[in-house]
Amino acid sequence: MWVKSGQMISLGYGRYVRSDEIAAVEPIEEGRGPRRRALVWLRGMSTPLVASRSEDAIIRELTDAPEATQKGRHRRLVLEQVVRTLDGVPGSFRRRLRDHDGIDLDELVEEASRVQPEERECTSG
Repeated sequence: MWVKSGQMISLGYGRYVRSDEIAAVEPIEEGRGPRRRALVWLRGMSTPLVASRSEDAIIRELTDAPEATQKGRHRRLVLEQVVRTLDGVPGSFRRRLRDHDGIDLDELVEEASRVQPEERECTSG
């Protein structure tokens, strides 16, 4: 795993640290929840920062090339737009697609929603 140096890494809610200052990232096991997802240890600091993003999201941003991170954000935005659009399809049309054509929009929205929670962290700030 190669950490990209000199990048600003989001810890969530407008807090950023330089990628080359991060010494370790660990999940919060007890008391984990909104605004408390991971501990980020920085070089020279004796206590970690509490990040509102998961350790996986932080590590992914640390190790992805900037263009890969940008492409991932774009894909997430497109997926969110698709979910919003599918949510607007009337129930009668959804049933017709499912019953007559085998296309289950509810299942697609559910699958996209399972992907979204982790991915939203990357764009939430």
